Amino acid sequence: MSLRTRRSALTLTTAAATVAGSVLIAAPASAGGNPHPNGFAQRVSTEEVTAHLTAFQEIADAHGGNRASGTPGYDASADYVQGLLEEAGYQVQRQYFDFVSSTTLTEELTVAGAPVDVIAMEYSPSGAVTAPLSALAADDATPGCEAADYPATVTGTVVLVSRGACSFTVKQQLATAAGAVGVLVYNNVADEPLNGTLGEAVPGAPAGGLTQAAGQALLGQVGQPVTLDIQVEVTETTTSNVIAQTPYGDTDQVIMLGAHLDSVPDGPGINDNGTGSAGILQTALELAELKPTTNAVRFAWWGAEESGLVGSWEYVESLTDAERAQIAGYLNFDMIGSPNHIIGVYDADQSTYTAPVAVPEGSASLEQVFTGYFDRTRQPWVDTEFSGRSDYQGFIEYGIPATGLFTGADDIKTPEEVALFGGTAGIPHDPNYHSPADDLSNVDLTALGINSKAIAFATLSLAQDPTPLDRTDDHPGKGKGKGKGKGKGQDRGQVDPGNRSTGVAA
Repeated sequence: MSLRTRRSALTLTTAAATVAGSVLIAAPASAGGNPHPNGFAQRVSTEEVTAHLTAFQEIADAHGGNRASGTPGYDASADYVQGLLEEAGYQVQRQYFDFVSSTTLTEELTVAGAPVDVIAMEYSPSGAVTAPLSALAADDATPGCEAADYPATVTGTVVLVSRGACSFTVKQQLATAAGAVGVLVYNNVADEPLNGTLGEAVPGAPAGGLTQAAGQALLGQVGQPVTLDIQVEVTETTTSNVIAQTPYGDTDQVIMLGAHLDSVPDGPGINDNGTGSAGILQTALELAELKPTTNAVRFAWWGAEESGLVGSWEYVESLTDAERAQIAGYLNFDMIGSPNHIIGVYDADQSTYTAPVAVPEGSASLEQVFTGYFDRTRQPWVDTEFSGRSDYQGFIEYGIPATGLFTGADDIKTPEEVALFGGTAGIPHDPNYHSPADDLSNVDLTALGINSKAIAFATLSLAQDPTPLDRTDDHPGKGKGKGKGKGKGQDRGQVDPGNRSTGVAA
C-alpha cells in the first residue's frame, strides 16, 4: 500500500537540480585543521540544542500551540532554521509542494443514548450514521485484518474492532467492503487514547478511535443503537522543505541528514520532532566553522511528515536518477529525546528486524558508524526497526543507503530496556506522543545529548571518509543488549501502530 497521501507537481524556488546537488554556501572561515569526529561531537552541546527547542516552543506558543505544516507555526519554524543557516553562511533553498491536510470538525458518539469519547481518524470519510453496534472477535491475533473476519452480520452496523497487526486503513476498508456503515477501533494498550490516521483520503465508512476501556465496555453492548457523527475536512495546502549543502566536498558522494520539522496540529511537537530538527541544525552550524571536508554534506528539514511523509517523498521523487545516485547515504533523526527513551539505531543489517522493503546495500556500513561510536563510548543501544514510518522510507525505496537514530514513540518500554536505559517499564517511550503535552518538559536531556553528539560524530566521520560505505568499525554482537525498538508509532499503511492526539495529524 502506498505510504503517500498525494503526489503533486512541485513549486520550487529553484530548479530541482539546484535543490538536489548545487546548493551553495559561502566557504566557512578556517579555524585550523578539522577536529577528530570525537572532538567535533563535543562541540555540539546539549545546551545549544535545547536553545533551538526553546525557540520552537516559543514559535508554537505564538501560533496556536502547534507547528503543523501548512500553518504559520510551521512557516515560522522554517524561517527560524533558514535564518540561522544563512547567518552561518549557508544559502538555503525552500522546496515548496502541495499536500492534503485533514481537519476534524465533529467527532461524536453515543451508544444506547450515552455519550462515549471518540477521536475521528485523520482522513476519515465524513458521515453521520445511526445503526446497531456489532463487534469482531476480541481474541483474534490479527483483528479485522482479513476479509473473513467480517461476518455477514456486520452489514448495516457500526463495527467495533481492536487495534493491532494491520493498518487502520485496512480495517476501515475491509469493514466498508463488508457493508459496515461505521468503524470504531479501540486501543490495545490501557490508559491511552487512540488517535489514528488513515494516511490519505479514502472512501467508505467514517472511522473513529476509542480507548481500550471504552472499547471493552462496548463489547457488552452489541446490538445497542449507535449514533456516530464524524465530519472531517480534507483540503489541499502548501508547505516547504528546507535544504542546504556545503559548498565543498565531493558532490558525487553526498552525506545527507534529515529530520521532519512539522508537529501534529494538537501540540508543539518538541520531542516529535523538534529534537531531531534541533540536533541536525546545531551540527550544521558547527560544521560551517570547519575547513572543507572530503564529501559534501546536505541537510534537510522536512515538511508534512505528519501527513504521510510527504516532504521527503516529494524531495526524493524530484531528483533524477543521477542526482539520487550522488547521495552516498541518508541519516534520519525523528525523536531523539523521548522521556522514557531507548537509544535506538535503525537496524540496517536486519540482525533483529526484517524490513518491509529491501534495505539498500551500504546501509549496514552507515549503521556501524553509530553502533561503533556507541560501543566505544560504552553507551548501550538497541536495534530499532525500519518500519516505514519516517522519512528514511523514500530514500531506501529508491535504493539510497540509510540509517539513523530513534528514542521511541508509543511502543511500551520493556523491563529489558529499563535495565539498559533506566526509565519505567509498562508505559510508552513517549507517553505524550502526538499530544499537547509534547512540550519542552517532554524531553529527556540525557538522551538528547547522547544522540546530538552521535549525530555530530557520524556527520564528520562520514564527511571526512573517502569511502564512507566501506566501514571497518569493530561490531561485536549487537550493542549492549537488545530491546523492543520498533520505530515511530504512526500508521503509514504498513502496520497499525498509531496514536495521534485529539485532532488531525498522524
